[in-house]
Amino acid sequence: MSSPYLDFDRGSWAALRAATPLTLGEADLAELQGLNERVSLDEVETIYLALSRLLNLHVSATQTLHKATDTFLGSLHAPTPYVIGVAGSVAVGKSTFARILRALLARWPDHPRVDLVTTDGFLRPNRDLEARGLLHRKGFPESYDVRKLVQFMADVKAADGAVHAPVYSHQAYDIVPGEFQVVDRPDIVIVEGLNVLQTGDGQSGRSARIFVSDFFDFSIYLDAAEADIEAWYVARFQTLCETVFQDPRSYFHRYASLTDAQAVETARDIWRSINGVNLRENIFPTRDRARLILEKGPAHAVTRIRLRNV
Repeated sequence: MSSPYLDFDRGSWAALRAATPLTLGEADLAELQGLNERVSLDEVETIYLALSRLLNLHVSATQTLHKATDTFLGSLHAPTPYVIGVAGSVAVGKSTFARILRALLARWPDHPRVDLVTTDGFLRPNRDLEARGLLHRKGFPESYDVRKLVQFMADVKAADGAVHAPVYSHQAYDIVPGEFQVVDRPDIVIVEGLNVLQTGDGQSGRSARIFVSDFFDFSIYLDAAEADIEAWYVARFQTLCETVFQDPRSYFHRYASLTDAQAVETARDIWRSINGVNLRENIFPTRDRARLILEKGPAHAVTRIRLRNV
């Protein structure tokens, strides 16, 4: 059976950049990168610029299609935001990828207003997770308020006015009460999260009638070998123990005094019991629902690109 994907190596993908200019510098990248992940300008030129060009073409075509529909209906509606979903495991680099992509897309003159929303804000508050016995399942599908997230996506697409997304604090490991991110009819919205391509509501395998991905115009899955993702997770955990966890206000301050060896073992245990399980059972199975799959090698660089053609 033939694959629905076109397959590219780095060289053939980079050639599709055409004349797309590099609009980010080293200083820009330094501000956009996450812990233990360094994205080079070469990586931006080789991988991100061709993707930026592809998405710009898709956005322009979609805007034209909406205008044609308005002409047919004899009405004029507010432009509908183009929505891009970014999925993948914990520690695979979704946040850094999404921030760089946002910065590049915002530099195109046709769509300068680009918002980035993380689905962390739609996790249920810790008190609710504790009441449901799900605190140890944080990040699994059932730990999200899927109904609230779907309503948020519907409101974004309706483009009737400002929409509010809850804000999540990684330091507090919880939703921030009364704090919201305002999304007010941007040209593009990037939605980044573990579970954005899943087709269930997390309740006993029961399927939801509307999925988050139903609102996506384009979807991207960041892929890598599980052994590499685990290694990245362990390295990030070690860095957090030496930095963020040192703050007494951090939910994970109890890990601040771990020795390096203890930090490694703790991180591996968390991976084996939580994040690795979630990856294998819930996240990886959604990979082939993505329009674009970017496969990373051990050094975080993309080594293979697969673009859905059918």
